[in-house]
Amino acid sequence: MKAAVVNKDHSVGIIDKPVRALKHGEALLTMECCGVCHTDLHVKNGDFGDVTGITLGHEGIGVVKSIGPGVTSLKVGDRASVAWFFRGCGNCEYCNTGNETLCRSVTNAGYTADGGMAEECIVVADYAVKVPDGLESAAASSVTCAGVTTYKAVKVSHIQPGQWIAIYGLGGLGNLALQYAKNVFNAKVIAIDVNDAQLDFAKECGADLVINSRNEDAAKVIQEKVGGAHAAVVTAVAKAAFNSAVDAVRAGARIVAVGLPSESMSLNIPRLVLDGIEVVGSLVGTRMDLTEAFQFAAEGKVVPKVTMRPLEDINAIFKEMEEGKIKGRMVIDFKTKK
Repeated sequence: MKAAVVNKDHSVGIIDKPVRALKHGEALLTMECCGVCHTDLHVKNGDFGDVTGITLGHEGIGVVKSIGPGVTSLKVGDRASVAWFFRGCGNCEYCNTGNETLCRSVTNAGYTADGGMAEECIVVADYAVKVPDGLESAAASSVTCAGVTTYKAVKVSHIQPGQWIAIYGLGGLGNLALQYAKNVFNAKVIAIDVNDAQLDFAKECGADLVINSRNEDAAKVIQEKVGGAHAAVVTAVAKAAFNSAVDAVRAGARIVAVGLPSESMSLNIPRLVLDGIEVVGSLVGTRMDLTEAFQFAAEGKVVPKVTMRPLEDINAIFKEMEEGKIKGRMVIDFKTKK
Protein backbone atom coordinates (compact mmCIF):
# COMPACT_ATOMS: atom_id res chain seq x y z
CA MET A 1 0.00 0.00 0.00
CA LYS A 2 1.06 3.63 -0.49
CA ALA A 3 1.88 5.45 2.74
CA ALA A 4 3.28 8.85 3.76
CA VAL A 5 6.23 8.18 6.06
CA VAL A 6 8.67 10.41 7.90
CA ASN A 7 12.15 10.55 6.35
CA LYS A 8 15.37 11.07 8.27
CA ASP A 9 15.79 14.51 6.66
CA HIS A 10 12.34 15.62 7.95
CA SER A 11 10.69 15.38 4.55
CA VAL A 12 7.84 12.96 3.87
CA GLY A 13 8.26 10.05 1.52
CA ILE A 14 5.48 8.26 -0.36
CA ILE A 15 6.48 4.60 -0.24
CA ASP A 16 5.01 1.16 -0.73
CA LYS A 17 4.65 -0.18 2.81
CA PRO A 18 3.51 -3.74 3.61
CA VAL A 19 0.57 -4.38 5.94
CA ARG A 20 1.24 -6.87 8.73
CA ALA A 21 -1.21 -9.53 9.93
CA LEU A 22 -3.90 -8.43 12.38
CA LYS A 23 -3.44 -9.17 16.06
CA HIS A 24 -6.14 -9.83 18.68
CA GLY A 25 -8.50 -6.86 18.97
CA GLU A 26 -7.37 -5.12 15.79
CA ALA A 27 -9.16 -4.14 12.59
CA LEU A 28 -7.88 -3.15 9.16
CA LEU A 29 -9.34 -0.04 7.56
CA THR A 30 -9.34 0.88 3.89
CA MET A 31 -8.72 4.58 4.23
CA GLU A 32 -11.05 7.09 2.57
CA CYS A 33 -9.34 10.27 3.73
CA CYS A 34 -6.99 11.75 6.30
CA GLY A 35 -6.73 15.37 7.40
CA VAL A 36 -3.37 17.14 7.72
CA CYS A 37 -2.86 18.70 11.15
CA HIS A 38 -0.21 21.09 12.46
CA THR A 39 0.80 18.31 14.83
CA ASP A 40 1.76 16.23 11.78
CA LEU A 41 4.13 19.04 10.84
CA HIS A 42 5.72 18.89 14.30
CA VAL A 43 6.06 15.11 14.06
CA LYS A 44 7.71 15.10 10.63
CA ASN A 45 10.07 17.91 11.72
CA GLY A 46 11.20 15.83 14.71
CA ASP A 47 9.96 18.39 17.24
CA PHE A 48 8.72 15.57 19.50
CA GLY A 49 11.67 13.27 18.81
CA ASP A 50 12.89 11.19 15.88
CA VAL A 51 10.15 8.92 14.45
CA THR A 52 11.75 8.13 11.10
CA GLY A 53 9.72 5.52 9.23
CA ILE A 54 6.40 6.16 10.99
CA THR A 55 3.30 6.60 8.87
CA LEU A 56 1.80 10.04 9.56
CA GLY A 57 -1.85 10.93 10.15
CA HIS A 58 -4.29 11.13 13.04
CA GLU A 59 -7.35 12.58 11.30
CA GLY A 60 -8.27 9.48 9.36
CA ILE A 61 -11.57 7.92 8.30
CA GLY A 62 -11.69 4.46 6.78
CA VAL A 63 -13.98 1.53 6.10
CA VAL A 64 -13.39 -1.73 7.97
CA LYS A 65 -11.94 -4.25 5.52
CA SER A 66 -11.27 -7.09 7.97
CA ILE A 67 -11.23 -7.76 11.70
CA GLY A 68 -8.89 -9.74 13.89
CA PRO A 69 -9.80 -12.25 16.59
CA GLY A 70 -11.76 -10.94 19.56
CA VAL A 71 -13.21 -7.88 17.80
CA THR A 72 -16.85 -7.15 18.69
CA SER A 73 -17.04 -3.34 18.49
CA LEU A 74 -16.56 -3.11 14.71
CA LYS A 75 -17.71 -5.15 11.74
CA VAL A 76 -16.71 -5.22 8.10
CA GLY A 77 -18.22 -2.23 6.29
CA ASP A 78 -18.29 0.13 9.28
CA ARG A 79 -16.69 3.56 8.90
CA ALA A 80 -14.33 4.32 11.76
CA SER A 81 -11.76 6.83 12.94
CA VAL A 82 -7.99 6.98 13.22
CA ALA A 83 -7.53 9.63 15.92
CA TRP A 84 -4.57 11.07 17.86
CA PHE A 85 -5.78 9.15 20.93
CA PHE A 86 -5.05 5.79 19.30
CA ARG A 87 -5.01 3.64 22.43
CA GLY A 88 -4.70 3.87 26.22
CA CYS A 89 -3.51 1.18 28.57
CA GLY A 90 -7.08 0.59 29.73
CA ASN A 91 -6.32 0.02 33.40
CA CYS A 92 -4.65 3.09 34.92
CA GLU A 93 -6.37 5.70 37.09
CA TYR A 94 -6.87 7.97 34.07
CA CYS A 95 -8.35 5.29 31.82
CA ASN A 96 -10.68 4.23 34.63
CA THR A 97 -11.93 7.70 35.57
CA GLY A 98 -12.96 9.17 32.22
CA ASN A 99 -9.60 10.90 31.64
CA GLU A 100 -8.18 8.34 29.22
CA THR A 101 -6.38 10.94 27.10
CA LEU A 102 -4.07 11.55 30.09
CA CYS A 103 -2.97 7.88 30.18
CA ARG A 104 0.77 7.77 30.85
CA SER A 105 1.12 4.82 28.45
CA VAL A 106 -0.91 6.37 25.63
CA THR A 107 -0.25 5.47 21.99
CA ASN A 108 -0.76 8.23 19.41
CA ALA A 109 -1.61 7.65 15.75
CA GLY A 110 0.96 9.01 13.34
CA TYR A 111 3.50 9.42 16.11
CA THR A 112 4.02 6.28 18.21
CA ALA A 113 1.86 4.08 15.96
CA ASP A 114 1.43 4.07 12.20
CA GLY A 115 -1.35 6.49 11.34
CA GLY A 116 -4.02 7.03 8.73
CA MET A 117 -2.07 8.75 5.95
CA ALA A 118 -1.95 5.52 3.96
CA GLU A 119 -4.19 3.44 1.76
CA GLU A 120 -4.78 1.06 4.68
CA CYS A 121 -4.42 1.41 8.45
CA ILE A 122 -4.55 -1.01 11.37
CA VAL A 123 -6.49 0.24 14.42
CA VAL A 124 -7.29 -1.09 17.86
CA ALA A 125 -10.98 -1.77 17.30
CA ASP A 126 -12.21 -0.69 20.73
CA TYR A 127 -10.51 2.71 20.30
CA ALA A 128 -11.74 3.42 16.76
CA VAL A 129 -14.97 5.42 16.94
CA LYS A 130 -17.68 4.68 14.39
CA VAL A 131 -18.78 7.52 12.12
CA PRO A 132 -22.56 8.13 12.09
CA ASP A 133 -24.59 8.02 8.90
CA GLY A 134 -25.10 11.45 7.41
CA LEU A 135 -21.59 12.69 8.19
CA GLU A 136 -19.40 12.81 5.09
CA SER A 137 -15.95 11.25 5.59
CA ALA A 138 -13.91 14.35 4.72
CA ALA A 139 -15.82 16.43 7.27
CA ALA A 140 -15.54 13.63 9.82
CA SER A 141 -11.76 13.61 9.39
CA SER A 142 -11.56 17.16 10.77
CA VAL A 143 -13.74 16.22 13.71
CA THR A 144 -11.38 13.40 14.75
CA CYS A 145 -8.83 15.99 15.90
CA ALA A 146 -9.68 19.69 15.50
CA GLY A 147 -13.38 19.07 16.11
CA VAL A 148 -13.15 16.85 19.17
CA THR A 149 -10.36 18.99 20.64
CA THR A 150 -12.43 22.15 20.47
CA TYR A 151 -15.70 20.43 21.40
CA LYS A 152 -14.10 19.13 24.58
CA ALA A 153 -12.49 22.51 25.30
CA VAL A 154 -15.83 24.31 25.09
CA LYS A 155 -17.43 21.51 27.12
CA VAL A 156 -14.92 21.83 29.98
CA SER A 157 -15.19 25.64 29.93
CA HIS A 158 -18.54 25.16 31.72
CA ILE A 159 -20.16 27.77 29.47
CA GLN A 160 -23.93 28.02 29.80
CA PRO A 161 -26.55 29.04 27.20
CA GLY A 162 -26.65 32.80 26.70
CA GLN A 163 -23.29 33.41 28.36
CA TRP A 164 -20.30 35.02 26.63
CA ILE A 165 -17.33 32.89 25.58
CA ALA A 166 -14.18 34.35 24.04
CA ILE A 167 -12.44 32.26 21.38
CA TYR A 168 -8.82 33.31 20.78
CA GLY A 169 -7.51 32.19 17.39
CA LEU A 170 -10.00 31.52 14.60
CA GLY A 171 -8.01 29.15 12.42
CA GLY A 172 -8.78 25.49 11.87
CA LEU A 173 -9.34 24.89 15.58
CA GLY A 174 -10.93 28.16 16.61
CA ASN A 175 -13.47 28.17 13.80
CA LEU A 176 -14.80 24.80 14.97
CA ALA A 177 -14.73 25.97 18.61
CA LEU A 178 -16.91 28.89 17.55
CA GLN A 179 -19.41 26.59 15.85
CA TYR A 180 -19.62 24.18 18.79
CA ALA A 181 -19.99 27.07 21.26
CA LYS A 182 -22.67 28.77 19.18
CA ASN A 183 -24.66 25.86 17.78
CA VAL A 184 -24.31 23.18 20.45
CA PHE A 185 -23.90 25.12 23.70
CA ASN A 186 -26.01 28.13 22.58
CA ALA A 187 -23.44 30.61 23.87
CA LYS A 188 -22.69 34.17 22.79
CA VAL A 189 -19.34 34.07 21.00
CA ILE A 190 -16.55 36.63 20.85
CA ALA A 191 -13.98 35.88 18.12
CA ILE A 192 -10.47 37.30 18.57
CA ASP A 193 -7.75 37.05 15.90
CA VAL A 194 -5.13 39.17 14.15
CA ASN A 195 -6.34 38.11 10.68
CA ASP A 196 -9.29 39.97 9.17
CA ALA A 197 -10.06 37.11 6.76
CA GLN A 198 -10.43 34.71 9.69
CA LEU A 199 -12.65 37.20 11.47
CA ASP A 200 -14.84 37.66 8.39
CA PHE A 201 -15.32 33.89 8.28
CA ALA A 202 -16.09 33.95 12.00
CA LYS A 203 -18.88 36.46 11.31
CA GLU A 204 -20.29 34.14 8.65
CA CYS A 205 -20.29 31.34 11.22
CA GLY A 206 -22.30 33.40 13.70
CA ALA A 207 -19.81 35.21 15.94
CA ASP A 208 -21.65 37.85 17.98
CA LEU A 209 -18.59 40.08 18.38
CA VAL A 210 -15.29 40.06 16.46
CA ILE A 211 -12.09 41.80 17.54
CA ASN A 212 -8.81 42.20 15.68
CA SER A 213 -6.34 42.16 18.56
CA ARG A 214 -3.65 43.62 16.33
CA ASN A 215 -5.61 46.88 16.24
CA GLU A 216 -7.50 46.83 19.53
CA ASP A 217 -6.97 45.77 23.13
CA ALA A 218 -9.26 42.73 23.09
CA ALA A 219 -9.52 42.40 26.86
CA LYS A 220 -10.46 46.06 27.26
CA VAL A 221 -13.12 45.84 24.53
CA ILE A 222 -14.62 42.69 26.04
CA GLN A 223 -14.77 44.20 29.52
CA GLU A 224 -16.35 47.40 28.20
CA LYS A 225 -18.92 45.78 25.92
CA VAL A 226 -20.07 42.70 27.85
CA GLY A 227 -18.60 43.10 31.34
CA GLY A 228 -16.07 40.34 30.74
CA ALA A 229 -16.45 36.89 29.23
CA HIS A 230 -17.83 34.00 31.30
CA ALA A 231 -15.25 31.68 29.72
CA ALA A 232 -12.41 31.72 27.22
CA VAL A 233 -10.91 29.07 24.95
CA VAL A 234 -7.43 29.86 23.63
CA THR A 235 -6.45 27.99 20.46
CA ALA A 236 -3.88 30.59 19.40
CA VAL A 237 -0.17 29.81 19.66
CA ALA A 238 0.90 33.22 20.97
CA LYS A 239 1.61 34.07 24.60
CA ALA A 240 -0.19 37.39 24.14
CA ALA A 241 -3.50 35.61 23.53
CA PHE A 242 -3.29 33.70 26.80
CA ASN A 243 -2.41 36.85 28.72
CA SER A 244 -5.28 38.73 27.11
CA ALA A 245 -7.71 35.96 28.05
CA VAL A 246 -6.88 36.37 31.74
CA ASP A 247 -7.73 40.08 31.50
CA ALA A 248 -10.81 39.52 29.32
CA VAL A 249 -12.84 37.28 31.63
CA ARG A 250 -15.07 38.18 34.56
CA ALA A 251 -14.91 36.86 38.13
CA GLY A 252 -15.57 33.15 38.43
CA ALA A 253 -14.62 32.48 34.79
CA ARG A 254 -12.70 29.52 33.40
CA ILE A 255 -9.94 29.82 30.78
CA VAL A 256 -9.23 26.70 28.74
CA ALA A 257 -5.77 26.41 27.20
CA VAL A 258 -5.59 24.47 23.90
CA GLY A 259 -2.84 26.10 21.84
CA LEU A 260 0.79 25.22 22.53
CA PRO A 261 3.05 28.31 22.41
CA SER A 262 6.62 27.74 23.54
CA GLU A 263 6.55 30.60 26.07
CA SER A 264 4.99 30.69 29.53
CA MET A 265 1.88 32.80 30.08
CA SER A 266 1.88 35.59 32.67
CA LEU A 267 -0.67 35.04 35.41
CA ASN A 268 -1.91 37.80 37.69
CA ILE A 269 -2.03 35.61 40.78
CA PRO A 270 -3.92 38.05 43.04
CA ARG A 271 -6.60 38.39 40.34
CA LEU A 272 -6.88 34.61 39.95
CA VAL A 273 -7.27 34.24 43.71
CA LEU A 274 -9.49 37.22 44.45
CA ASP A 275 -11.74 36.72 41.39
CA GLY A 276 -11.80 32.92 41.50
CA ILE A 277 -10.56 32.52 37.94
CA GLU A 278 -9.58 29.02 36.79
CA VAL A 279 -7.02 28.17 34.11
CA VAL A 280 -7.15 24.60 32.82
CA GLY A 281 -5.57 22.66 29.98
CA SER A 282 -7.58 20.51 27.59
CA LEU A 283 -6.06 17.74 25.49
CA VAL A 284 -7.95 16.32 22.47
CA GLY A 285 -10.93 14.23 23.63
CA THR A 286 -12.02 10.82 24.83
CA ARG A 287 -13.84 8.25 22.71
CA MET A 288 -17.13 9.48 24.17
CA ASP A 289 -16.22 13.08 23.35
CA LEU A 290 -15.52 12.03 19.76
CA THR A 291 -18.79 10.12 19.53
CA GLU A 292 -20.66 13.25 20.65
CA ALA A 293 -18.64 15.55 18.38
CA PHE A 294 -19.34 13.30 15.39
CA GLN A 295 -23.07 13.32 16.13
CA PHE A 296 -23.32 17.10 16.34
CA ALA A 297 -21.48 17.36 13.02
CA ALA A 298 -23.83 14.78 11.49
CA GLU A 299 -26.74 16.98 12.60
CA GLY A 300 -25.24 19.92 10.72
CA LYS A 301 -24.48 21.97 13.82
CA VAL A 302 -20.80 22.06 12.88
CA VAL A 303 -19.52 22.23 9.30
CA PRO A 304 -15.74 21.82 8.87
CA LYS A 305 -14.18 23.63 5.93
CA VAL A 306 -12.09 21.07 4.00
CA THR A 307 -10.13 20.91 0.76
CA MET A 308 -9.36 17.52 -0.78
CA ARG A 309 -5.81 16.89 -2.00
CA PRO A 310 -3.93 13.84 -3.38
CA LEU A 311 -1.37 12.04 -1.20
CA GLU A 312 1.41 13.24 -3.49
CA ASP A 313 0.74 16.83 -2.36
CA ILE A 314 1.75 16.16 1.24
CA ASN A 315 5.11 17.98 1.18
CA ALA A 316 3.53 20.93 -0.63
CA ILE A 317 0.78 21.02 2.02
CA PHE A 318 3.35 21.18 4.81
CA LYS A 319 5.15 24.03 3.01
CA GLU A 320 1.86 25.93 2.69
CA MET A 321 1.21 25.27 6.38
CA GLU A 322 4.58 26.71 7.37
CA GLU A 323 3.89 29.78 5.21
CA GLY A 324 0.47 30.33 6.80
CA LYS A 325 -1.40 29.90 3.52
CA ILE A 326 -3.92 27.26 4.61
CA LYS A 327 -7.54 28.04 5.41
CA GLY A 328 -9.66 25.33 6.94
CA ARG A 329 -8.34 21.77 6.69
CA MET A 330 -6.35 20.08 3.95
CA VAL A 331 -7.55 16.47 3.61
CA ILE A 332 -5.75 13.67 1.79
CA ASP A 333 -8.14 11.88 -0.57
CA PHE A 334 -7.72 8.11 -0.85
CA LYS A 335 -11.05 7.41 -2.55
CA THR A 336 -10.39 9.26 -5.79
CA LYS A 337 -7.86 7.32 -7.81
CA LYS A 338 -5.75 9.02 -10.45
